[in-house]
Amino acid sequence: MDTSMNNLSLSDSKEGDKNTAKKEPIVCIVIGMAGSGKTTLMQSLTEHLQEKEDPFYVLNLDPAVRHVPYSLNIDIRDTVKYKEVMKQYNLGPNGAIVTSLNLFATKFDQVLGLLDKRAPSLDYILMDTPGQIEIFTWSASGSIITESVASTYPTVLVYVIDTPRTTSPSTFMSNMLYACR
Repeated sequence: MDTSMNNLSLSDSKEGDKNTAKKEPIVCIVIGMAGSGKTTLMQSLTEHLQEKEDPFYVLNLDPAVRHVPYSLNIDIRDTVKYKEVMKQYNLGPNGAIVTSLNLFATKFDQVLGLLDKRAPSLDYILMDTPGQIEIFTWSASGSIITESVASTYPTVLVYVIDTPRTTSPSTFMSNMLYACR
């Protein structure tokens, strides 16, 4: 009989190291094209976490959304007024979303400060992004926000696809290319 495994310890922690690891919430950044179901997924996630009584925090990064069917802790619309940005800078809808995100990104250190204060008591941080996926994924502000969060907390990117829109090869490939950013 091989006795080389007899002294194997299944514990990762050394004596005295128990419970010294800093608790970090998992950040879920939800992205996808307009109409793909991001808001529906976010609503389901928040309902599920509430039922399980898991502590979580929710951020809305879509300045142009009209209605959010779940409670928010941080909402870009409280800081940046999308319609005013559109008028002030004479921009169209997409330009106003990009500019609003850029303005918000300049203050994202304050958001991180709020998250840092709450992090020890949270299991999850959920982030909803604009429906115009290219605005968030390919903009400097989207990169700043994503990289700031990902360098601070364990982060997953949830890419939502509207499956009925992927029935043709060209639409499927379009969705996949957006996901490759």
